[in-house]
Amino acid sequence: MRSRDAALQGAAKPASDARRIMASIDEFARMTSTPQRVTRLAYTPMERSAHEHFAKHMENLGLRVWTDPAGNTIAEKPGDPGRPEAHGGRGAVGTGSHLDSVPNAGRFDGIAGVAAAMECARLVVEHRIAHQHPFRFVAFAAEEGARFGQACLGSRFAAGRMSPAQLTSLQDGDRVTLGEAMEQVGLDPDLALGTPWSAAEWSAFIELHVEQGGILDAADVQVGVVDLVSGSTRLRLTVTGQSSHTGATPMRQRADALTGACQIVLIAEELARDPRHRGTRATVGTLDVEPGSLTTIPGQVRLGLDVRDIDSDRQRAATAEIVRRARSVCDRRGLELAVEVLGDTSPAVLPLWLRSVIADACRTEHVPYRVLTSGASHDSQVVNSIMPAAIIFVPSSNGLSHVPQEWTSAADLARGADVLLATLRKVDQELVRLAELDRVGEPPGQEPSMPGARR
Repeated sequence: MRSRDAALQGAAKPASDARRIMASIDEFARMTSTPQRVTRLAYTPMERSAHEHFAKHMENLGLRVWTDPAGNTIAEKPGDPGRPEAHGGRGAVGTGSHLDSVPNAGRFDGIAGVAAAMECARLVVEHRIAHQHPFRFVAFAAEEGARFGQACLGSRFAAGRMSPAQLTSLQDGDRVTLGEAMEQVGLDPDLALGTPWSAAEWSAFIELHVEQGGILDAADVQVGVVDLVSGSTRLRLTVTGQSSHTGATPMRQRADALTGACQIVLIAEELARDPRHRGTRATVGTLDVEPGSLTTIPGQVRLGLDVRDIDSDRQRAATAEIVRRARSVCDRRGLELAVEVLGDTSPAVLPLWLRSVIADACRTEHVPYRVLTSGASHDSQVVNSIMPAAIIFVPSSNGLSHVPQEWTSAADLARGADVLLATLRKVDQELVRLAELDRVGEPPGQEPSMPGARR
């Protein structure tokens, strides 16, 4: 009797079609509110159009498709009948990513993982690839924090990590609340709060994503296996001074909110460059100045601060120190400072057993890989709280992301999709093996190879 790996290697191994994947990415890229670049913000009609396109594609493959109350779109191919005892009631093995973007973005961030999931679904269906567990293909809603400040909203709803207060406290630049935005595209935010995903319906989730950094590209390595995802603390700092005429107000009598805000920006950069905070990244990504007149001293400035780290304690300590030093600046300048927490997510260590399966899939597909840490947040980081989750990186040319110039080659996308499909199949097989061990009884003292899969 052949081993599981031998059976997988001996079976037909259809390869991903690079042109199909790139064609899917191009189709999504045309769904944008800005010409020549991608703008598809969270919970907008443009984002929902992309989800409808994904749903139609999956329905055409014969999959069952539905949208959950948070706007995440899910397509399912049931496991093969005939051996219901093999998977012992275990849940689906999933893959996918998100379809929203930051303003004026590129075409690969998030969408690459959805396109790879679509290609895997096609291969499974058209080549009748056997699998015992259901396969689920997911397009998450609202992963980017560009509109509301908090990232991974769709997956946070799915993981039961959203609160009623956030439906009103999270607002975009036009003061539209998260709840209002969801209602405007036909979603029920209260239902989304009360309908998280059931952990019992899932066994594992694997997300393919572009690296958004330059490590794979510089090393000429095709795949990254993510071991750790950085945490992120996001704040809105509001500095309030006094607006007045630029010519009539002496310098010594000014309470200029913008000069104080500028000092805070430099404080954040200085702290992140300090050797004591090696690994910390601090960024002020938004600066809204009021009243915004050339001849009026700025009276109020709102700053968007993002502090990231792979160490949870250092992440929070760095944030607290920036705020403390910002208050000191404001006190010296006669300014007021208000601090609002938009989001706070801890770093996530991804399960070793699932990372090992991806590495094994890379070896099966003869694809070089290396282990990487992710500085960016991902939906898998969030759903890892309710199911074992993992991330496969493919290269980003020159390490660029969140800009129109971001690029990943069709060949790298296809290789990544091949590794993704091999991973889905190997996870399915390993879960079957564990279920059979449960059914017949494990030898005394023998630990299962993938403990995370057994909960």
